[in-house]
Amino acid sequence: MKTENILVIGGTGKTGRRIVAQLKALGHNVRIGSRSATPAFDWHQPEDWSKTVEGMDKIYITYQPDLAVPGALEAIEELVKAAKRANIKKLVLLSGKGEREAQLCEQVVIHSGIDYTIVRASWFNQNFSENFLLEPILEGVVALPQAEAQIPWVDTNDIAEVATKALTEETHNGQIYELTGPRTLTFEDAVAEMAKASNRDITFIPISIQEYGEGMRKAGLPEDFIWLIEYLFTEVLGNPELAEVSHDIEKVLGRKPIDFSDYAKATVATGVWDPKSLA
Repeated sequence: MKTENILVIGGTGKTGRRIVAQLKALGHNVRIGSRSATPAFDWHQPEDWSKTVEGMDKIYITYQPDLAVPGALEAIEELVKAAKRANIKKLVLLSGKGEREAQLCEQVVIHSGIDYTIVRASWFNQNFSENFLLEPILEGVVALPQAEAQIPWVDTNDIAEVATKALTEETHNGQIYELTGPRTLTFEDAVAEMAKASNRDITFIPISIQEYGEGMRKAGLPEDFIWLIEYLFTEVLGNPELAEVSHDIEKVLGRKPIDFSDYAKATVATGVWDPKSLA
């Protein structure tokens, strides 16, 4: 395998840092795209992107906070232009399963004239351990809307492994992969699995999206974050496409995806769900 220069945008995030580790283990030169890196990468400063993409062969793209937010489409368009000027050979875009707005961004990459792979992922297992659902798990009470939604939770370790293959193997050029876990679980199902694995009592309470929004506002969360969460819980969880289980992880990796119960057991072992960490 030829050593390549690969830019991982969001290289300190949930999928990015795992991809960075895998690429380095394969002997590739990796540049992390983040505001704290040198050269820095900031989605709000496109005038500096040319420095970040210079000398790179391939780019992994994850947009923060989500491809659905206003401005994301324009940002992806500008990044593709910068990639073409830098003669980038391959783009791998992390997208969202069931997100219509994200698919508009996918089209920009697909029609860029650059080799590409689209990695369209379901909701992450790690939302419960590395994101906004961690605190409720620690507190032992999880109140969420869309209690009946069937979600094929996917593990970020699987996403990273697929993305790494897409970045390093030409056979994945031109492919759109939909990544899910092996089964669907409701929020209540997922909470029950985590409670069992951690030997704790964790209560799930179904609430309306209006109640959830009011709770976020009372907590002083910024309006753009609240808008995104409300969008994800209404437009995405309300889209029947999200509930479909895909076999693309098995097709790419030659093994079954990580099951939510295995994720829960592994996460318990890290101690991140220990309520003492709230103290």
